Amino acid sequence: MTEFEQSVMTLIASAGESKTKAFEALKLVKESKYEEARKLLDEAREEDIEAHKIQTQLIINEMNGGDNRPELNLLMVHAQDHYMTAQLARDLIEEMINVFEAKEAK
Repeated sequence: MTEFEQSVMTLIASAGESKTKAFEALKLVKESKYEEARKLLDEAREEDIEAHKIQTQLIINEMNGGDNRPELNLLMVHAQDHYMTAQLARDLIEEMINVFEAKEAK
């Protein structure tokens, strides 16, 4: 496996872990465990940060050209799809938790 492929696979794994944690957080909301849910969202955010670092390095490599320039292939498209979906899920679930918690407080 090339260094590029390893980076892309790590991006996919980090994004997948982030999305998993976000949905686990949403399940905790059903039990009104908001503090635990927010802790999982924090963990999801940390995974997003790791994925973002990889994505940023891939973008820098592309901008610099040369031998480090990543190739556009299905694996890279798949990684970007995972990353964007994970971010959207985390953001949406975070807002849902805010809504449910506020509603329960009334």
